[in-house]
Amino acid sequence: MQVRRQRGGVRAALDRRVVRLVADGEAGMATAEYAVGTVAAASLAGVLLAILKSEWVRELISDLIRSALGLG
Repeated sequence: MQVRRQRGGVRAALDRRVVRLVADGEAGMATAEYAVGTVAAASLAGVLLAILKSEWVRELISDLIRSALGLG
């Protein structure tokens, strides 16, 4: 008799937990989306940093500044 009561209590607790999980199914999605967005932003920043450090970009910016100031 006591075993049945324990099973019934466990079963009821599991049922409540399942109902709660179904109701809050996407509760953790915001955290995952922020993590993916952070990784994407950091990757883009790394690529831009590599591009901006290249000699070609430095020359391009120098030429642009010289022509804007009328120096060359």
